[in-house]
Amino acid sequence: MIEKREARGVIRLAALGLALVLGAYWAGSRWGQRQPERVEAVPAPFPEVKTAGLVGDEVVNVKIYSQAGPAVANILTRTLEYDMFMEPVPVEGAGSGFVIDPRGYVLTNFHVVQGAQAISVTLGDGSHFDAKFIGADERNDIALVKVDPKDRKLPSLTMGDSESLQVGQRVLAIGNPFGFQSTLTTGVVSALGRTVQTSQSTSIDAAIQTDAAINQGNSGGPLLNSRGEVIGINSAIYTPSGTTAGIGFAIPINTAKQIAQDLITEGRVRRPFMGVQAWPLTPSLADALNLPVDAGMLIERVTSGGPAERAGLRGGSREAIYGMRRILIGGDVLVAIDGRPVANQLDLNLIMSRKRPGDTISVQYYRGGQKLETKITLGDANR
Repeated sequence: MIEKREARGVIRLAALGLALVLGAYWAGSRWGQRQPERVEAVPAPFPEVKTAGLVGDEVVNVKIYSQAGPAVANILTRTLEYDMFMEPVPVEGAGSGFVIDPRGYVLTNFHVVQGAQAISVTLGDGSHFDAKFIGADERNDIALVKVDPKDRKLPSLTMGDSESLQVGQRVLAIGNPFGFQSTLTTGVVSALGRTVQTSQSTSIDAAIQTDAAINQGNSGGPLLNSRGEVIGINSAIYTPSGTTAGIGFAIPINTAKQIAQDLITEGRVRRPFMGVQAWPLTPSLADALNLPVDAGMLIERVTSGGPAERAGLRGGSREAIYGMRRILIGGDVLVAIDGRPVANQLDLNLIMSRKRPGDTISVQYYRGGQKLETKITLGDANR
């Protein structure tokens, strides 16, 4: 009898324990912290601005959000990928963008729409459209898509001047972090002129650093000044954890303006062309070749009839083995453009990203032991 009672007690305790565990799990799943499984892209309303009782920055925040929010886009993409059995699997992506022209042109990041086979846009005012990919500048991570607004003019944002920014200036970001549409965050310009390499082939030149919270889904959205003008495109974050750490980066809007204009008027980006293939110098390579400098770009080839050849630059004339690669040696050593040192391909790309076809640059280089300088008028890479 005692053993039966003890057994019943054990069973009751086990049942009570299980009930407590299940209850705690239910309560945690109902009220605890968790990641939403799905966020519907329901646009937030933009009611009439009421500033009574608000002070200082609150007034600015409310006005800018109401003014700019309707033109900020939630961009959804669909891409077909293949699983291990070579079966097509639809993959969805999401990001942000903003209308720059009432005719329906929407600016965003290239990585938001890269490879997309279907693009849809939902504006902050609730308008929903299918979008067409117009073009992109992969190097600067900028893309342009277009929606058809039919017989209406879409709300659009005014472009500001990123060259006039100062550290400490107030900024506002609007986007769709984690799918939460029309989310406003605020902060300041934390630093200017950063060079942020986002991949092996892309970088942000003169990036705007901000502490305004930027998370996954904010990419492509606008960074605004206190007048509601776009001064940057939110593009990248520094994060040890995968979420915002208070260090975000935006592409300066002055970079994006010309790219967008090229894409609208010509359907392509007009990229400057110098016509050289070069290999970065290392101290060991410079020593082996008995060069007068140990930093620069050793020109291997110049394009026949290209801008560099017309200006008198020379490529290599004989082959040599360096590491695991065959290189051409004996050519000129490029060391600077317009007074800015050139030590590798990234340096060259950053300088050229600020130039346009037809611009004239001053090139400093070595030929043998002699330092020379010449002018090069840049061509158009796509012609």
